[in-house]
Amino acid sequence: MHSKKIWSLNNNFEFFKFLFLFFILQSFTSQAQNYMITPPTLQKGDTIALLATARKSLDNNLQPAIDLAHSWGLEVVIGTTIGLDNNQLAGTDEQRAADFQNQLDNPTIKAIWCVKGGYGTVRMVDLLDFTKFKQHPKWVVGFSDITVLHNHLNTMGYKSIHAVMPITVPRATPDAIESLRLSLFGQKLSYSIPSDKMNRMGTATGEIVGGNLSILYSLLGSPSAIDCKDKILFMEDLDEYLYHIDRMMMNLKRNGCLESVKGIIVGSMTKMKDNDIPWGKDAVAIIEDVTKKYNIPVIYNFPAGHIRDNRALILGSTVTMEVTDKTSTVNFE
Repeated sequence: MHSKKIWSLNNNFEFFKFLFLFFILQSFTSQAQNYMITPPTLQKGDTIALLATARKSLDNNLQPAIDLAHSWGLEVVIGTTIGLDNNQLAGTDEQRAADFQNQLDNPTIKAIWCVKGGYGTVRMVDLLDFTKFKQHPKWVVGFSDITVLHNHLNTMGYKSIHAVMPITVPRATPDAIESLRLSLFGQKLSYSIPSDKMNRMGTATGEIVGGNLSILYSLLGSPSAIDCKDKILFMEDLDEYLYHIDRMMMNLKRNGCLESVKGIIVGSMTKMKDNDIPWGKDAVAIIEDVTKKYNIPVIYNFPAGHIRDNRALILGSTVTMEVTDKTSTVNFE
């Protein structure tokens, strides 16, 4: 009888030890998932790759970007997708994936600068293997359709840079160009802009996520969909019908994304379209209408997106946004 009691106590001890270790492991895993990995900052002499994941790039419009990279002391490798012509796309899905994979796997390539957006990145993202990338993380840079990669990397726990692309370098503002350089070379980003009359005042701190609204919407329910909980959500868009903006915002709302964010930063809503019978609100008013029930700060007309002054955002970083009636600031930690 005595030995049975000892056996039972030992069993209970082992059981509670297992539970303790389980909860410790769960806590550690949760913290690990919240920790975003920063790729190494660039140094003079490093090599970056220019390639296409979506629309084709056939002409010599990359030279200004190449010259810019050289002025920063960087070497440039041109991907095999540059010059490929597959209707709208820079080669087949397999060709675009293979080019991106080669640059991912090459440890001497310190950043991948996507040359163009449009559409097509989502067609090749599932063909990629990030095993070697995890061993040698590197910056992925771009905006618009490159939001697919930004969101996919975010779900894996890696930061990336939402910024000007090679084809937009000639018309980008000096501030936009400088913000990309600061991001790549590990210098702190901090923005202060006049407040928009539509802004909602307040302060919030959280991890910044997001990108192009159409892409965010299209990725919902997929393995590349971002987790919005306790995040600062950034969004911008181009060339959309106004009722499309409303539909996408409603989808974010119904998926629980908007009610769980700490703050929202709205970049440019450029070249919006309307029907013969007007929708009745512009893009900013649509976003305000859908988000006004949430007690969170909102910045409108932030200089990022499909505009000349497309300031860099290091997605996955912790930022503090402060919105007053005079000034809106976004500081990266």
